[in-house]
Amino acid sequence: MSYAFPSGGLPDQATSAEGSAVFTTAYAVLPAITHRDIVTSFFPTWHNHRAWIFARPLSGFAETFAQYAVEIMPGGGSADPEPDRDAQAVLFIARGKARLTLGADNHELTEGTFVYLPAAAPWQLWNIYDEPCGFHWIRKKYVHARGMTVPEPLIIHESDVPVSPMPECDGKWGTQRFLDPLDLAYDFHVNIVTFQPGGRIPFAETHVMEHGLYVLQGTARYLLNQDWVEVGPGDFMWLRAFCPQACIATGEEPFRYLLYKDVNRHPSLTALK
Repeated sequence: MSYAFPSGGLPDQATSAEGSAVFTTAYAVLPAITHRDIVTSFFPTWHNHRAWIFARPLSGFAETFAQYAVEIMPGGGSADPEPDRDAQAVLFIARGKARLTLGADNHELTEGTFVYLPAAAPWQLWNIYDEPCGFHWIRKKYVHARGMTVPEPLIIHESDVPVSPMPECDGKWGTQRFLDPLDLAYDFHVNIVTFQPGGRIPFAETHVMEHGLYVLQGTARYLLNQDWVEVGPGDFMWLRAFCPQACIATGEEPFRYLLYKDVNRHPSLTALK
């Protein structure tokens, strides 16, 4: 299985500056060509690394999560990676390998490994190997709920997560759910959604959940609000709550993306500032 990840670099001088990036009040599209060296960030307490920040809370737009692609070079990583004790996280390894220290235990993370880290979990991440490691990092403040205990950490490989087919779709649309969708202790989900060529969302979904979508493989036409956009490997989409959305998988290989959505909590009745 292959997983797209930013390659950095810079397009040559013959490349047109007119691209397909879009930023609106309802959605954003950050094509893979925009994920270049000159837009990377660096984090305190991290070593030999760089990060592409795709999403962050913005007043009047998406509000619940931050999403990065992080590359750590051999010898790089962090013994103190998370600055916010209220933040939970998902890591998904897209390239290379890394060593996760969770409490007193070490875990080798390979391409396709999914990690859920609850708020305040003691963790470290290091690249002790000879090749760069690239991973997706999604962060969200945990929203406590009455009767719910904080979920336990989870480490699982994609190959161990079955594809659950959507009903009445002839197997053309399926979802790998890493976190139990019936466990209300989780206040967000991160899934891999797969459409076989020609598969589609057959109506314009319109719902309260925000989305971050990173295309791992394949191509599609994606409806965002009133606009159809062409997306492919390495493209990122950011959807505000209630933004209409649908897609049609194109090409000859499956269309797959890593999907974030917030779930299982009452909307806050506090006015946003």
